[in-house]
Amino acid sequence: MPDPLLFGAPQYNLWIETVFEPTQAKVLAYAERLLAEGFPPGVLMIDDRWSNDYGDWTFHPGRFPDPAGMVARLHRLGFKVMLWLVPYVTPDSPTARQLGDEGLLVRDTGPGADGRAKVASWWNGWSAGLDLLDPRARAWLTGRLEALRDDIGIDGFKFDGGDAPWWRALGCVDPEAYTHAWNRFGVDWPLNEFRDAWRAAGLPLAQRQQDKYHLWEGRFGLDSLIPNALAQALTGHAFTCPDMIGGGEFRFVPGEGGEGFDEELFVRYAQIAALFPMMQFSMAPWRVLSPGNLAVVRAAAHLHTELAPEILALAEHAAATGEPIQRPLEWAFPHRGYAAVTDQFMLGDTLMVAPVVAKGSDGREVLVPPGTWLADDGQTYEGPATVRIDAPLARLPYLRSIAAPKG
Repeated sequence: MPDPLLFGAPQYNLWIETVFEPTQAKVLAYAERLLAEGFPPGVLMIDDRWSNDYGDWTFHPGRFPDPAGMVARLHRLGFKVMLWLVPYVTPDSPTARQLGDEGLLVRDTGPGADGRAKVASWWNGWSAGLDLLDPRARAWLTGRLEALRDDIGIDGFKFDGGDAPWWRALGCVDPEAYTHAWNRFGVDWPLNEFRDAWRAAGLPLAQRQQDKYHLWEGRFGLDSLIPNALAQALTGHAFTCPDMIGGGEFRFVPGEGGEGFDEELFVRYAQIAALFPMMQFSMAPWRVLSPGNLAVVRAAAHLHTELAPEILALAEHAAATGEPIQRPLEWAFPHRGYAAVTDQFMLGDTLMVAPVVAKGSDGREVLVPPGTWLADDGQTYEGPATVRIDAPLARLPYLRSIAAPKG
């Protein structure tokens, strides 16, 4: 299974707070403010542009004058540290020239090509691609990452950018093979994250959902989180993480209904994530929330840590058996017509979570399976039944089975 800290505490990704300009000062300030605001320490991820160039994978000396000292400070604060990287190389860089000369980059095989490295566009510019099907290229990258571990103290990596379309743009005949190779490469690092995968069921990878917008509804909205997670679970990808709380794409999608910030959405997003196998923050809650809503989100983070032993036990079980951590009701209570229930889920077989997923709702209908169930507010319910549960913004409804069905 992936590193237990990915399950046992919230993850904190600096993407939204630093965008393409992370610095040592910003990283330390974010971590220290997290603790000052009462959030538990966990995994801290430094995202895009911490390095000199793509493929270089050494800290930018201007933005990070003492990376080893920074990581040591973060370790003392209780964090493990991950770095973002992609399998691409800035074309006009010493690294690209070295790797090109050694034949470790994807080559241009088109008409009239002379065997030089292919350069193509991905979401953040033009790059060459490391030939992940060549064991020499993988060994070269392993050396770079081990140096970051041994010299700086880095604990793990966010392996981004493995999307098949980018490999297709580089002319790869079997682009999915490169996505799969990227997934397999990450297996050697227990502290990992992937956003895209191919034939990766059963691998010990933390698999974050596709980037979401700051929206309530639709394929990229809050109400897609549970259906997406259940689909991952049923296809053997047990170690699932929702997107960053509030949506990792919220400030970059004008015209998609995401203009402006909705505190209610952020709070409900945090509550949904709280009882997923993993939860991940990026946008600083104290920067965007009222004191009252900040307290609710803080409570959601602590609920996750309180249930960490249970979540970890389920993760260990998933690693041993392939059974999901997060389960549809139909999994735990088959043949009762629950297959279409996609706004509730089971955490294991005894804890049922029924978050609010609709804007402006102060309650919801909850399908209660057979047996006796104790709710988070102390009320008991006998199932099977459908009940109306009050859920003001401060409440995340969840119920625990305390007795099997009678008879």
